[in-house]
Amino acid sequence: MHLPSLDLNLLAMLAVLLRTCSVTATARKLGLSQPTVSRSLAQLRSAIGDPLLVRVGNRMCRTARGDALLEPVSSWLESAAVLIESPEFQPASLRRRFRIAATDFGVMAAITPALPAILKAAPEAAIDIVPLPFEPAAALAAGDIDLAVSGLDYNPAQLHGRALFTDSFACLMRPEHPLATGDGALTLDQLLGCAHLGITVSDAEVERLDHVLGEVARARKVSARIPYFHAAAGVIAGSDLLMMLPLRAARTFARVHGLALRHAPAEVGTLHYTLLWHERSAQDPAVTWLADRLGTACHSSSE
Repeated sequence: MHLPSLDLNLLAMLAVLLRTCSVTATARKLGLSQPTVSRSLAQLRSAIGDPLLVRVGNRMCRTARGDALLEPVSSWLESAAVLIESPEFQPASLRRRFRIAATDFGVMAAITPALPAILKAAPEAAIDIVPLPFEPAAALAAGDIDLAVSGLDYNPAQLHGRALFTDSFACLMRPEHPLATGDGALTLDQLLGCAHLGITVSDAEVERLDHVLGEVARARKVSARIPYFHAAAGVIAGSDLLMMLPLRAARTFARVHGLALRHAPAEVGTLHYTLLWHERSAQDPAVTWLADRLGTACHSSSE
């Protein structure tokens, strides 16, 4: 018997033939015609060098060689099924440490609302938050991170994405700031005419205003830059600097730190936050489950 030259489909058929001892029953079980099974049995007999099944009266019986092959071939078929078929995913038995790239705003807006339900459903799972790279595709492709929560543009040809929420922008300042008592949104001239605390959201140190306004943004004075939303609010409270950040974060920090809030100019646009993952994880049931939990929690918290 030369296994390398034997079609593995024939081995699968052999397992059924040896169990049923019937060409008719095997054809019915596998959804094939009887002539197809008969031809396959002839191929198996030739390859193995044994009749495998012989007629005794009105029924077929296994030969001694057939008896000897029944258990190992059945065992092989079961093992092959384990390799091919995905086991049913059970969050309760999940023992895995996930890595999610996000800013601290991403943690606040997307991960914090979902975390209690995630850890309740998967108590043995763990989540590590790591800094968000400007180009997360490479880290996702390499498996360095499982998911990324990002408000930056991404290439759909490289990554899968799920929309989490859309937000506008607001500017925070201390209550004594000259622009704190105005009505409505700031104008672009007002925004660019103030000293700023810049918020950098990735390793490329790109700010929203630079990204959206391009050369126009060069007119502003950036007195300091910081990568942490929470820490930035404390800096604003003790200075005459102004900072721009997503509205839902601005509302929280304005309340906690007693800051004044003005909506950003319309030219700044909106923020589209997205959950990103790579094709290598698209069929991973654990990553798919985690992405679904994060997306559902974001949707619920924004209603």
